[in-house]
Amino acid sequence: MNRSAWLAGTLAALAAGGTGYWTGREGSPVAVLVERARVEFAHWMPARWSAPAAPAPAKATGPVVYYQDPDGKPIFAPEPRKTADGRDFRAVHASEDVRFDADESEAEMPADMPSHASAGAPAGSRRVLYYRNPMGLPDTSPVPKKDSMGMDYIPVYAGEDTDTGIVKVSPGKIQRTGVRSEAAERRVLSVPVRAPGSIEEDERRISVISMRADAFIEKVENVATGDHVHKGQPLLRLFSPEINAAAAQYLTGIGYEGARRRLENLGMPAEVIDEIERTRKVPAILTWSSPRDGVVVERNISDGMRAKSGDVLFRIVDHSRVWVLVDVPERDLAVVAEGQRATVRPRSFPGRVFTGTVARIYPHLAMGTRTARLRIELPNPNGELRPAMYAEVEIATGNAEPVVTVPDDAVLDSGATQIVLLDMGEGRFEPREVKVGRRGNGYVEIREGIAAGDRVVTSANFLIDAESNLKAALQGMATAASPAGTSALAEERPR
Repeated sequence: MNRSAWLAGTLAALAAGGTGYWTGREGSPVAVLVERARVEFAHWMPARWSAPAAPAPAKATGPVVYYQDPDGKPIFAPEPRKTADGRDFRAVHASEDVRFDADESEAEMPADMPSHASAGAPAGSRRVLYYRNPMGLPDTSPVPKKDSMGMDYIPVYAGEDTDTGIVKVSPGKIQRTGVRSEAAERRVLSVPVRAPGSIEEDERRISVISMRADAFIEKVENVATGDHVHKGQPLLRLFSPEINAAAAQYLTGIGYEGARRRLENLGMPAEVIDEIERTRKVPAILTWSSPRDGVVVERNISDGMRAKSGDVLFRIVDHSRVWVLVDVPERDLAVVAEGQRATVRPRSFPGRVFTGTVARIYPHLAMGTRTARLRIELPNPNGELRPAMYAEVEIATGNAEPVVTVPDDAVLDSGATQIVLLDMGEGRFEPREVKVGRRGNGYVEIREGIAAGDRVVTSANFLIDAESNLKAALQGMATAASPAGTSALAEERPR
């Protein structure tokens, strides 16, 4: 830079500073001159050096949807309203309303484009079948119209009804409603049946000692109710004239089957008969012994008493094995079978578990309670389980083969039909009728309708089902419309 250029720059800077000072003073004529120079300078400057113009605000279109606080607060009103300081609420038109369930392409539409324009394709490239109510009511129209609140009816295009039975839900609505899906899996479905029961004696392990002829009790051994006795242990000594006469006749005809059979018919123990045959003597007093191991649960004799034929003298029960009788409701009878594993929890032993099997299902139901009786056999070697004890019984029904199952919440049961919603991906759902089987552990068996691996909706399926029913109703109403009216609709639709 030469000396003359430096001097010129310095003088220009001083002039600019002085001009700015005088421009800032009120009433100075310099301000008018500066403004005129700016206008003239902008006139001959190139257009690309000009400052960009601010974009014009988009014009609001459509009817007024609601009214919002003028300061932008989340306060809304369906009718015109004023704030506390007297200012009017701002009217929000249909083009200004924010729709969270719209597709991305629809969210980027210009504000002056109709709200019912289809996303992803120009409106003129598809044919409108009918217009449906914007609030979801089962009301359609062959021509564009508005509802009672001034909202435009939503057009339904021909391409949207190609998938019969498919329900399409936008990603925004899926996120808001919390739609979740889960794949159907093959698993072992165990459905336990729980019912109360009581412990009883095994009927096959009860012995009754009674006389088949009149007799006199000479002596009762040291045996009382509740005592445990063994097989062959002496219980009493008696004298019976009829039995003694039969024994004397047997001595005279030893070897004849008829004489021995008479003594057996009178109830004489076999060991006593063998003793008579060995000693060749008829004892005056006969000794009666226990026929089995068990507990004496009943004693009805005393020393010196007379026992008539048929009187029960002792009742002995073997408790080494007991029964558990369970009353199962009629609705659960179909899943219970003999041989199934059963778990018994007696109330007298908290925390103790006994395991047995279902041995018998009784053929008749109790008319009063509508229950069926089951018999479960349990080993009781220590005699801990006593008759008349109460117990909680759990029967493991089902089998070990895996079946196709879905969560209980995935099945919509109307009573007559059962439906699941298949997740087809990309916001598409298909109602599918299924046949269900057993239930248990939060899952239900699917016998027909879907296969393992199919994804079903487990949450918010009632909302999708309502959308499906609405679509079916609208399709039915559209089918009832004449084809000529539909063609005319395509010609009258604004392009």
